[in-house]
Amino acid sequence: MYLDNERRPTLTPQLAFRVAVIGGVALVMFAIIFFRLWYLQVLSGDNYVAAARENRVREIKIEAPRGEIVDRHGVALVENRNSLSIKVTPDKLPAKRADREEVYRRLGKLLGLNPRRMERRVERELKALPYSKPTIKQDVNPNVVAFVLERQEEFPGVEPERESLREYPHGLIGAHLFGQVGEVSPQELKDTRFSGVSMGDRVGKAGIEAEYDRFLRGRNGAARVEVDALGKLTKTLRRVQPAQGKQLRLSLDLNVQRVGQQALAGGTGRGAFAVMNVRNGEVVALGSQPSFDPNIFTKPISQKRLDALNSDALGKPLFDRAIQGGYPTGSTFKLITATAALQSGLITPATPLSDPGSLTVGGVTFENAGGVAHGVLSLIPALTVSSDVFFYQLGRDLNEKGMPLQLWAHRLGIGRRTGIDLPAETSGLLPTPRWRDNLFKKKLTDRPWSVGDNINLSVGQGDLQANPLQMAVAYAAIANGGRVLRPRLGLRIEDATGRALQELDAPTARRVKLAPETRNSILEGLHGAASAPGGTSTPVFQDFPIPIAGKTGTAEHVGKADQSWYVALAPYPNPRYVVAVTDEAGGFGADTAAPMTRRILAALFDVKETGLVQGGGAPD
Repeated sequence: MYLDNERRPTLTPQLAFRVAVIGGVALVMFAIIFFRLWYLQVLSGDNYVAAARENRVREIKIEAPRGEIVDRHGVALVENRNSLSIKVTPDKLPAKRADREEVYRRLGKLLGLNPRRMERRVERELKALPYSKPTIKQDVNPNVVAFVLERQEEFPGVEPERESLREYPHGLIGAHLFGQVGEVSPQELKDTRFSGVSMGDRVGKAGIEAEYDRFLRGRNGAARVEVDALGKLTKTLRRVQPAQGKQLRLSLDLNVQRVGQQALAGGTGRGAFAVMNVRNGEVVALGSQPSFDPNIFTKPISQKRLDALNSDALGKPLFDRAIQGGYPTGSTFKLITATAALQSGLITPATPLSDPGSLTVGGVTFENAGGVAHGVLSLIPALTVSSDVFFYQLGRDLNEKGMPLQLWAHRLGIGRRTGIDLPAETSGLLPTPRWRDNLFKKKLTDRPWSVGDNINLSVGQGDLQANPLQMAVAYAAIANGGRVLRPRLGLRIEDATGRALQELDAPTARRVKLAPETRNSILEGLHGAASAPGGTSTPVFQDFPIPIAGKTGTAEHVGKADQSWYVALAPYPNPRYVVAVTDEAGGFGADTAAPMTRRILAALFDVKETGLVQGGGAPD
């Protein structure tokens, strides 16, 4: 049999090259994989084991309760209360989206919330704070909590939890002082004042809560827990308890504060008052009307309700008239005009000036209230009867002496912040020639400064804008001989038992050079106004057991009711306290503000009053 020899194809150089290339690539890839595995297993193995262990551990924040706020006698003004909230634990929610939506639907129906909004809120919070327990609703009724606990199979991942919420037990009393707390904002987190604060923490947003937040804010605790690969809690490893914030004691006297706000509420319902120690600047009471209940801010507040609190129709309850109001002060400003005239050498306490009932300057006639003529007067009786014409002449003549009226008003605190330990204070406005002339150049007013502006300022009218605390500071400076105090509310930082940890020292007072005869003659004139025959407030204080020096004020508003003012210093002749009160539409100072001041003084000195005090002094 014949066999044909087949010849096998030979390996061509091109094929050999290709085989070599493919083999080389495969070898390189194998080498890379081998060395990478060797690096991970041998060189970095310990690091990855440690990271894997750490990845099983989560730290859950436990927010610290804030420190309480008490008045000078230790009475609680702001405290904490235990509350029940509804939270969700994300890893315990159903895995299927449809089942999760059903849980949110049931929860929304139970709590009266929109399920979709609820779910979006949870997702936003988890994005900002992974592994946290987002809060669905705070301050939940215990019956609702019991319902959830009894039906856990219907609410998987929904867990009630106790937490500490702020409580303001006295409601409207002192609301503008205490302020409120809220969750820290992303902008605030960048501020060095909030060092150590993290997203979700509650911090002071206004008032004392904001001013002393660094003391009131406690130190958060934490729970270190272990979770499995699915993120489910397996055990708690360690728990660090939170430390409550420090207690803050204020100079405030709750009883005086309450009486002051009750007195304001009995007027037209819009006004403010300030009570301060003239020797050290301690604020005993400071109030604004209308007020609001700060407890509404312990839970989320709707925009509609917030708008109502800022509406003019309701009197803008959130507006603190005591430190933000800007008003003409009427004749209470005459103390400042008298100081400027005496200190500049324009007059002496005995200088006589004629008061025929009116004064005409530049074709404009300025009259006394009611057109009454007081005849020839010196300073003390002019203050006693509140002669406008006497002070009109001072305003006219001070306009030609280099503006000492504005100089002394500024020195005594008008047109500048008092520096009280509260945020949001405003400076008001002290009108000057430069201020008005600049407005005129910018065509923002119809005329430049004139002597008539200084005449109006001399009796607290015109463009002047001041508030009760500024007037209290100015009167206190005259009473104490020239120390312009910086008002303060904070006295000391304490532990939970009331033991002092840190005294909050009084800020250094500015000093102005004040002649003793200036102080004495002004106080004598104000004492006469509250006690002598013909005094503008004598009918209000003639039977009051504490001798006082006080001044009425009636500020005119074009097209509106007159504003009532009264500022008192007591006891005379060495005052310890100043009380400044204003009612925006109260009319004559003796009719409204003076009786309010008497009520406050009675509370301040523990004087037992019988019945309501009626006004009726002479108009200023």
